[in-house]
Amino acid sequence: MIKALQLRINLHQERQPDGLLKKAAHDLNVKTSEITGIKILRKSIDARKRNIIFNYKVEVFINEPMPETSDYHFDYKDVSNAKPVHIIGFGPAGMYAALRCIELGFKPIVLERGKNVQDRRRDLKAINQDHFVNEDSNYCFGEGGAGTYSDGKLYTRSLKRGDVRRIFENLVYHGATDQILVDAHPHIGTNKLPKVVQNIRENIIKFGGEVHFESRVSDFTIKNNKIVAIQLLDGKELDVEKVILATGHSARDIFYLLNDKEIKLEAKSFAMGVRVEHPQDIIDGIQYHCKGEPRDELLPAASYSLVEQVNHRGVYSFCMCPGGFIVPAATANGEVVVNGMSPSKRNNKFANSGIVTEINADKDLYKYEHFGPLKALEYQKDLERLAFTAGGRRQSAPAQRLTDFVEGKLSSSLNETSYQPGLKSAPLHSLLPKIIGGSLRKGFKAFGQKMKGYYTEEANIIGVESRTSSPVNIPRNESLEHPEITNLFPCGEGGGYAGGIISAAMDGERCAEAATANF
Repeated sequence: MIKALQLRINLHQERQPDGLLKKAAHDLNVKTSEITGIKILRKSIDARKRNIIFNYKVEVFINEPMPETSDYHFDYKDVSNAKPVHIIGFGPAGMYAALRCIELGFKPIVLERGKNVQDRRRDLKAINQDHFVNEDSNYCFGEGGAGTYSDGKLYTRSLKRGDVRRIFENLVYHGATDQILVDAHPHIGTNKLPKVVQNIRENIIKFGGEVHFESRVSDFTIKNNKIVAIQLLDGKELDVEKVILATGHSARDIFYLLNDKEIKLEAKSFAMGVRVEHPQDIIDGIQYHCKGEPRDELLPAASYSLVEQVNHRGVYSFCMCPGGFIVPAATANGEVVVNGMSPSKRNNKFANSGIVTEINADKDLYKYEHFGPLKALEYQKDLERLAFTAGGRRQSAPAQRLTDFVEGKLSSSLNETSYQPGLKSAPLHSLLPKIIGGSLRKGFKAFGQKMKGYYTEEANIIGVESRTSSPVNIPRNESLEHPEITNLFPCGEGGGYAGGIISAAMDGERCAEAATANF
């Protein structure tokens, strides 16, 4: 017999090795000896009150064995001599497009401008220590894309775009912890993701696919509304039949290339702002009702999600990283961009989050109208150049204490930070455009009311958080093809069709299915 059950247990019960077993037996009115296994389907924490509760959604097996294998199977086959599908970009969308092509019997040929995960680390070191940005190998470009050296959060609201569970199971198949199948807000960690990404690449090659690093696409040859060849920066030319474009939200050269060729693009609304960093102890104290005391060892580093409407404009937290680091995410020299990440244990002493506000491409960018579909991109670039100048023309980032930012004062000193290139005190309250700075200042005040202790001089705000999503949309029709280029399939975050690892992976699978449907 199998019984589905919702269980609520407290910290004391969670601490007991057989706490879940005893609770299930009690609620089902059976003996513990009759329970042969408990399959945890979902686990979450309810910390709204001082008595913290662990919520479990489980299947309880009574007097029958619990299956040990997954219901998901991945049918990879040898595609060495199959028809090729060219995939530009090897982030989550490109990786899962390639894997799906193999399942469908087609050969993926992946062209990635950056380096593999091992070689990429040297370039990340150069950004952090030498303030030098390799424009093809950084926190955004390279094997696994921006996701590899991100927080590795797998939470998504895109439940209607594909089979979310299938992507999770595939990540486990390639080496991720099976805990991601259970946690309500799953997370792999930036220290574990590179190995998962490497396993995916090795599997693609094992079954006959190709992955080419340091292969930056520089041009397309188009005939009769179809891409017939791809040119690489090193001079190579490849004949193509189907092209999945999965270059990510920061591949500005691709947007410029498409625009120069008068291929239809659209400006897209997105969000920009800053990254705020608190001591993790402060966030723990607020969320777990334990101010002045360390959180219980059974509790993970606390996170938060905040949103406020300011003059009909949303201000909200984005990519919150408990126990994490702030990293330099620029893709070119002469700009400063910040992002957050966390290791799997989330055991750093800081908590950081993007705090951003909406930028409406139709209403807010009238001074940039002459850039046409690239107006939001150019606005984004200007803010990043401003941050570079304010940060001292290095990868050091402009920053203020949170309270000084809201009160409009230059900070005479800054708090300790996890941001390795360093901080430079700057008047972000006056440097940021009014629609961003003004909205954020009011938003932070409101957040301080919602989370007592959040608004504090112990927090820094660091600029700028500008790569939340693509500022450009590459349109596609119901067949997922570009409406003007019949064999081009815009995909993932770069096309404007995803907002994270899981939604990008699902879109990659959809594009692979569309590209091979009539091939």
